[in-house]
Parts: sequence; structure tokens; C-alpha cells
Amino acid sequence: MTQTIDPIALAGSKAKGKRPWFLENPDIERVMNINLALIQEVAVMHERMDTIERLLERGDTVSKASIDGYTPTKEEADERGMWMQEYIARIFRIIQQDREAIARGKEDSSEDVAEEFAKT
Repeated sequence: MTQTIDPIALAGSKAKGKRPWFLENPDIERVMNINLALIQEVAVMHERMDTIERLLERGDTVSKASIDGYTPTKEEADERGMWMQEYIARIFRIIQQDREAIARGKEDSSEDVAEEFAKT
């Protein structure tokens, strides 16, 4: 007897117990979690596309099996790792910039600078 797996039902499953919230506003956390899920999907698509490109460059057959069974070389894995680091840095750039601004202290906005020039 074969058992059918329902991916939609599995996607909707959740852990038992109360869901932990980390941010003050649950709506913001929901949007953040949706974005993080999309970010993850883009990363997976990028990796699969990289695999397809490498298979094509080698002249290998491109199939679901060849994509799923692909194992990158150390150099290819390092390239993918570097892409992933750059990708994450671009995504979270705004948070990093905010942290750097806090560390530097108050910084004039472009509007503040424009008002200062207008006074002189």
C-alpha cells in the first residue's frame, strides 16, 4: 500500500503549543516571516539555476535527476557560499546600516543638510 503525501497539508502543519513571538507587533513578524520564506526560495532557485548552468557548460544532460543528484566541487561550493553571503548582506543591508548609524551617533539627514545650506 502506498501512502500519498499532501504537501499543502504539510506546509500548513505547525508545532504544538503556543507560537513564540519575538517582535512587539505580530503583524510585522508575520510579514518578516513571509519575506524570509521568499528569500529562502530565491536562494534555492539560484542554486538550482547555477547547477543547470554548470551541467550545460559540461555538456551533461539536464534533467530533474541530474539537477537533484548534482554535487558541486569544493571551488563551486565556495562560489555558492560567497554568493549566499553577498545575497544575505544585500537583504539585511538596511539593518546593518541602522546599526552602524547607532554606533556613530546622531547623523544629519539630507533634509537637515539642505536646511542648513538654505540658511546661509
